[in-house]
Amino acid sequence: METNFLTDIMLPLSLGIIMLGMGLSLTPADFRRVALYPKAATIGVINQLLILPFVGFLLLLIIPMRTPELAVGIMILAACPGGPTSNLISHISRGDTALSISLTAISSIVVVITIPLIVNFALSYFLEVGEYVPLPVLRTMISVIIITLVPVTIGMIIRSRAPGFAARMNRPVKVMSGILLIVIVLAAILADKENFVNFFQQAGPVALALNVAMLLVGYTTARLFRLRIDQAITISIESGIQNGTLGIAIAATLLNNPTMTISPAIYSLIMFATAGMIIAWMNLRFKRKSLVAR
Repeated sequence: METNFLTDIMLPLSLGIIMLGMGLSLTPADFRRVALYPKAATIGVINQLLILPFVGFLLLLIIPMRTPELAVGIMILAACPGGPTSNLISHISRGDTALSISLTAISSIVVVITIPLIVNFALSYFLEVGEYVPLPVLRTMISVIIITLVPVTIGMIIRSRAPGFAARMNRPVKVMSGILLIVIVLAAILADKENFVNFFQQAGPVALALNVAMLLVGYTTARLFRLRIDQAITISIESGIQNGTLGIAIAATLLNNPTMTISPAIYSLIMFATAGMIIAWMNLRFKRKSLVAR
């Protein structure tokens, strides 16, 4: 994905629209609601911000890659938890949608601090000195705020000032967000299509392992702490469904490295497949319970 009109303008604009759509579904109560689910929220946040990057790094040690930029791409992805996609999947999977939205709201604030720390660690570990320029922490934090928190805030303001308009726009913006996500992922892949098969062979196993591992970690930790099944499903999804769009944007715009965009793109393709399985499983489970209740 070369530095051009796509990465300089369309990618940040698309991410802004996606985050604006998330803001249209948020209210201040979503942030305060965390106090109502202290145990569930704590487990979810720990999974997203601590366990996810740790598991990603551990898998990269177990399954080393020939191309170190792909390893950095995995860590960038692991630094970008949640997002509007996880909220939608949680809702369709009959999870606790309110908890999902609350976790996404909290993580969207905290990643402003964690992204530059995790990405700089990955750069220094997987690349040789002189092969990379460290992300300037303050500038990166400001950039993440601009492309994530600002459109989310605008969306929340629109919802508070014009709730009817926000309600009418919620579905169209979600549809547009889904289309833009697919376009961004395909653009990242097609930009380096000659090497995609090779890159997929390297990053695919790690991406799949990270996705499945975090889905299991999320569900298992939630059930170990005796959370409801709908909360366990939500925490599983929030732990295993990452914000691939943000990961691609960081790699393409802040790091200006097209190879690093491939890992988040591959992960996004894989997570849609596993998310489809979760949705099918939960809806089948719900239908069986309905039949038994009759």
